[in-house]
Amino acid sequence: MTAPAQLARTALRHVVDFALPPRCSGCGTITGEQGAFCFDCWSQLDLLGPPCCARCALPFDYAEEEEALCAGCMADPPAFDRLRAAVSYGQLARTVALKLKYGRRPGSAVTMAGLMERHLAAFPDALLCPVPLHRWRIWRRGYNQSALIAAALAGRHRLQLSRDLLLRVKATPPLKDMSPRERERAVRGAFRINPRRVATVKGRNILLIDDVYTSGATAGACAKVLKRAGAAEVGVLCWARVIRNGEN
Repeated sequence: MTAPAQLARTALRHVVDFALPPRCSGCGTITGEQGAFCFDCWSQLDLLGPPCCARCALPFDYAEEEEALCAGCMADPPAFDRLRAAVSYGQLARTVALKLKYGRRPGSAVTMAGLMERHLAAFPDALLCPVPLHRWRIWRRGYNQSALIAAALAGRHRLQLSRDLLLRVKATPPLKDMSPRERERAVRGAFRINPRRVATVKGRNILLIDDVYTSGATAGACAKVLKRAGAAEVGVLCWARVIRNGEN
């Protein structure tokens, strides 16, 4: 970019910031930069990371061996190989996710990606794949929130992204009020590999991108389909992970 063009771009940014000042992604308070959280909202976020279960990212109370597994993953290993989440699911994490999902705030995807990106090193050479929505839901909502997050991650780090690697071929009811077993039944047979992308999956490390990890039913169903199609490893990276009482 030439010097005059750079100056013009900087001037335009200052004008936009004056007219539409950056606001906190949580509460809307004016902040210093776009996509940032104010101090109060930042202090409400519970960042996730080590020490945690190497498989499902369940937080541990104290440091374990690097590849230590929680009791749940030892007893019933999930279909995916590794999960990482930016934050624990709480009121603020939920607010940010809902702004993206239903509030038509695409900028929230960039905010979420900014906190998720620190976990990318756990998934080397991975092809990003957003968890798909059924076409009816996309028609109603207008976009797939997981695809927006995946695009933000791919753009920031020049990663490969396949938006249509997986297809959701079965319209499932909202899973919010279902038990883990009911969720698993609801998503059974809901996903398949795009016939035009079969060769893309074989031997690849695939990284599923989603907004919220609750019971693992959706991620597990996607991982099973990808593994059957020949994926070498399937990881999951999400904005927030639900931590249930008694789980840890």
